[in-house]
Amino acid sequence: MVINVSPKPLVTQESEFRRLQAQLSSRWRPIDEFDLQERQILVVPSLSLDQQELEKIAGVHHYEERLLFALIRLRNPQTRLTYVTSQPLHPSIIDYYLELLPGIPSAHARDRLQLFSTYDSSKKPLTQKLLERPRLLAQIRKSLDPDQAYMVCFNSTSLERDLSLALGIPLLALDPDLLYWGTKSGSREIFAECGIPHPDGSELVWTQADLAEVTADLWQRQPHLRRIVIKLNQGFSGEGNALLELAPLAAVAPGEASRRERVEALQQAFSQLRFQCPIETWAHFYTKVRELGAIAEAFIEGDSKRSPSVQGRITPQAEVEILSTHDQVLGGPDGQIFLGCTFPADADYRLELQEMGRRIGQALAAKGALERYGVDFIAVRQPPGSPQPWQLQAIEINLRKGGTTHPFMALKLLVEGRYEPEDGMFYTRNGQPKFYRASDNLQKPAYRGLLPSDLMDIIISHRLHFNSSYGTGAAFHLMGCLSEYGKLGITCIGNTPAAAGAIYDQVVAALDRETAAFDE
Repeated sequence: MVINVSPKPLVTQESEFRRLQAQLSSRWRPIDEFDLQERQILVVPSLSLDQQELEKIAGVHHYEERLLFALIRLRNPQTRLTYVTSQPLHPSIIDYYLELLPGIPSAHARDRLQLFSTYDSSKKPLTQKLLERPRLLAQIRKSLDPDQAYMVCFNSTSLERDLSLALGIPLLALDPDLLYWGTKSGSREIFAECGIPHPDGSELVWTQADLAEVTADLWQRQPHLRRIVIKLNQGFSGEGNALLELAPLAAVAPGEASRRERVEALQQAFSQLRFQCPIETWAHFYTKVRELGAIAEAFIEGDSKRSPSVQGRITPQAEVEILSTHDQVLGGPDGQIFLGCTFPADADYRLELQEMGRRIGQALAAKGALERYGVDFIAVRQPPGSPQPWQLQAIEINLRKGGTTHPFMALKLLVEGRYEPEDGMFYTRNGQPKFYRASDNLQKPAYRGLLPSDLMDIIISHRLHFNSSYGTGAAFHLMGCLSEYGKLGITCIGNTPAAAGAIYDQVVAALDRETAAFDE
């Protein structure tokens, strides 16, 4: 067999991908716009991330359901939407989302929705499963008009680019060649370029010896540090972070021992790193260091800390839009695992978040980035009398949809209104502000065995479902996770932050009571 090693096909593919993406400027319209033009949208909610890391998330194969809020596009009467999953979605889950659509009969929307499945539960990204099934690809291609359609995804890799090329439709997502700017090291470069405050840290390294060297250098620059975070260059939800406690290494601290002794001690100390996942080990983590690279970064201390974030979008016209701000709810051993969020972020730093997010978005747009991005921060409360009540430091950029994407999409689906950049609030058409509390991790063993229909029975009987008349209540996602894992996603919308929190608490209390009744 003769293998063609000429670089010409690769160059042709890259130019074709760029040609397809150039078509987005005439096909994509903002979600707020009532669009009467014919549109076709293919949703491929593949988590094209490190599959070993994904295994740490309970029920992760159901996370393909999180983009079901994209059905909001069916509010436009000439829009057709195709949704692909690894395993078929339960009909009651689809019915639930279609019933939430305001202003459109659910039957009308259902006629414009196509569902495809690979019937493959293996631990591969959904996009890879599609590429391995040429007959299924042919069916999907036949269902799409290449002059109207475009594709959206959770995150963009070479797999999504290959799928875009195979189908001959543009991908509304980042060119995978630009993924570096969403890594830990790439984020730090962007922060430095934009003048955004961020923790002191190291260059990117790939060996244990080099990691010890750069960690020693960081400690030398910051001898007051109590902890240092070792971060895989590519990670998500805090799972790629490990914490190094410096107190046990006091004997080799700067000023107490030579640099050589400090580096040697650090190499040995890596085996005692604290991981967010209880089953993680240094041996396994180090395989990821050699594969992905890692950095050492100063751990931000503080008696009162928060984890706000800002979300933006770079449109096909290269315009930067701020979409939302959130205060993230974090958990895990060291409070670095994303559990949920509240909208909007605190008024003390909300506008500052927006401004920093805009500058970062403009830098990304100048490099050719496209679609959604998010920036995570740490906020530390300052002493009374300080010029600012909170100090913000940027932590990382996410060039993909994230844990704050689908709650805000839920708000947009359920409540017709607008996000107002002047104050960072969301208002209904009549000027009522809206707030929410959301989580991907409402999980308890007692919830196992609940079907989506059981969930609806419980919520409706307790009058906690979303009420379109009042614009308040609870909306759910990850319902496919419920029976097997006792895990559920939820977005609780209220007219005040306290009201949104109260709805969340009432949902939990109702589920607890109902499941306890069956255990008696």
